[in-house]
Amino acid sequence: MITHLRTPYNASFDQAVYQRMLDWITKEAGIAPAFHVAETPVFIPAYVKQRLLQAGADVIEVVTRPGFREFAQAAIPSGQAVPGQTQHPLFLQMDFGMCLDEAGKIIPQLVEAQGFPSLYFFQDLLAEAYRTFFDIPESFSSRFGGLSVEDYQELLGRTILHGEQAENVILLEVEPQKQATRIDFVVAVKRLGIAEVCISDLKKEGRKLYYYRNGVKTQVKRIFNRVIFDELLKRDDLELEYHLTEEVEVGWAGHPDWFAMLSKHTMPLFDSPYVPKSYFLNQAPLEELDLREYVLKPLYSFAGQGVNLYPKLADLKAIEDPKNYILQRKVEYAPLVETLDEPARAEVRLMYLWPPEDPQPTLINNLVRLSKGEMVGVRYNKGKTWVGGSIGYFE
Repeated sequence: MITHLRTPYNASFDQAVYQRMLDWITKEAGIAPAFHVAETPVFIPAYVKQRLLQAGADVIEVVTRPGFREFAQAAIPSGQAVPGQTQHPLFLQMDFGMCLDEAGKIIPQLVEAQGFPSLYFFQDLLAEAYRTFFDIPESFSSRFGGLSVEDYQELLGRTILHGEQAENVILLEVEPQKQATRIDFVVAVKRLGIAEVCISDLKKEGRKLYYYRNGVKTQVKRIFNRVIFDELLKRDDLELEYHLTEEVEVGWAGHPDWFAMLSKHTMPLFDSPYVPKSYFLNQAPLEELDLREYVLKPLYSFAGQGVNLYPKLADLKAIEDPKNYILQRKVEYAPLVETLDEPARAEVRLMYLWPPEDPQPTLINNLVRLSKGEMVGVRYNKGKTWVGGSIGYFE
């Protein structure tokens, strides 16, 4: 995106150096990434940064309105409400496609907001990796608010632990060892001193939860949640002593309800130049819309599953549960990032942290996904290079 940085980066790119970076990441984390790490970071101009910050502020204005939490309750599927819901999400993330406006300037367009953590730990490691092996200007930063590496790690750790001892805090997932994002879990465990635990390994006694830490039965007082309820429901092979809908004495670092409450369900609420027009399917004026300009998305899906890029009127009218879908104006990602072959499209995720005592979320980091396929995601970029997980350095 910044020619005077992009051109020399590409000209001097060395595959052997890139491989050394991947080896360094594997050594530092103790595990190799299970996804493709992009061959390049993205350099983001100051005016694009300002537009992203304003776009984030537009989203936050809606999320912090009185009554938003009550409205969002309707997004929780029947029978999936988890006791102990927090007043707001601990993690807030927004994905923006990098597009072009009528003047040919880069403009972010919101793809989705979510109240669920992603790679907060890995992204900081990735930023260090690019800086270690490639020429990244010191005046460009991937973090926000002037946070140093130490500040960032301290804030993240303090917010997740929230006064509890590390041995009483767990990262909870369904078979964490098999997850594509496990490298983030491993780095979190390493930095915080917590344990990663499969939900099937939790023991329940009355209203208390326990796990075995180095063979010692240990009480769980706080859960750094990475379980996606919808995915858990598909695992009827798991034998569970504890079900998420049961009342237990734990605090939540990322309450499960917010995965549904702050999601595609929120999109129709926004009125901003950085948010494409969206409708709940049961409220959409189908006869008035040019459906070629819209994409159909199920409210309850993950990693792009069930998205229909080319919805037809007959298909939409045949959907039995239209309230569980949204129609969203298509976000036309622009091929902005020059690579060694075809240019890549970029999606920038703003990553906020919202400690329980804070009135507003704080932007702390970012994540970039590069794509040369029809959509962002592994299945659309097979066999391609200079795609996948990356990070933005902001002017």
